[in-house]
Amino acid sequence: MSERPHCYAHADIDAFYVAVELQRRPELLGKPVVVAGTGPRGVVTTSSYEARKFGIFSATPAERARRLCPDAVFLPPDFELYRARSRDVFAVLNEHVERVEAASLDEAYLDLTGIERPKAAARRIKNAVKDRTGLTCSIGIGPSKLVAKVGSDADKPDGFVVLTQAEARERFKDASPGLIPGIGPRTTEKLRRGGVTTLDQLRRVPVQQLIDAFGPGTGPYLLQLANFDDDREVTPVRLTKSESRETTFDSDIHDQTELERILVDLSVQLCERLVKQDQRGRNIGIKVRLDDFSTFTRATTIAEATNDVEVVTPIAVELLRAFAAPRPVRLLGVRVGGLDEVAAEPARPDTSPQLALPL
Repeated sequence: MSERPHCYAHADIDAFYVAVELQRRPELLGKPVVVAGTGPRGVVTTSSYEARKFGIFSATPAERARRLCPDAVFLPPDFELYRARSRDVFAVLNEHVERVEAASLDEAYLDLTGIERPKAAARRIKNAVKDRTGLTCSIGIGPSKLVAKVGSDADKPDGFVVLTQAEARERFKDASPGLIPGIGPRTTEKLRRGGVTTLDQLRRVPVQQLIDAFGPGTGPYLLQLANFDDDREVTPVRLTKSESRETTFDSDIHDQTELERILVDLSVQLCERLVKQDQRGRNIGIKVRLDDFSTFTRATTIAEATNDVEVVTPIAVELLRAFAAPRPVRLLGVRVGGLDEVAAEPARPDTSPQLALPL
């Protein structure tokens, strides 16, 4: 007997950060609202659908967004609030479905395989999220995570799209390859220069031609994506591999003392977060982006996992000194990695002598 086909859903909260902001600022409903970083180099995190009509989307430079829509309301991001509201959403999802995979704060894959009426179940989930959190979500349903993800994006906001693999191929045959998660702007542009501008055209390219152009790994993978071939399963537990803090400067910095001061501040913020989450890692690294946009990372691995600011900070500073930035610095960051390795380790038995405490 053949196995029952998979049925996956992808739930995506509509304009999540803006939606959360509107809940505490209802007077902004219906207006172009943009959540963006401050400073001349800030970028848009999320925009309302009213703002998107002006061409303002995620990753749009904030200065350009202000030119496109001078009347838009710009709000700084409040990630502590967004994380709290995300937990509210996932609490609802986990009440309804056993296997839930977080893709981001506002996106999740749901395994509906084995549920007798998966579409009805997905609609109940959609309504429950709205009732419990006040947030609307778009849901895509399909036989794979890829079909479900593209489906959830197809009819936003408040969408509900169900597609088979064949229906996805047909519906999106004239779409740009960039529609598919995993096919980025550079690949899309390279395909365009080769005369491939739609997914239907990409599906017809001989695999050897793709291998010659993109390599033996990426070439066949592009063909799989174009055909909506995806055998990934919903993985309920995704251990965080690393935690980082970084900042982009309003103006480039070349002074080593100032860079070290900023790196110390970032290390403090990072370690406070790690302590709060009870996470530790062995890999400590820095990220440096110069004024010409060249980006470098430096890292080292220590023997014992840590979240101690007194351990992380001097190592990060030493890495920065050893790098000796040859040009002014545009962005600086610090990271502690290997969190997943530590979290996956079995607990070690405590063999230390026990203290008798007075009652």
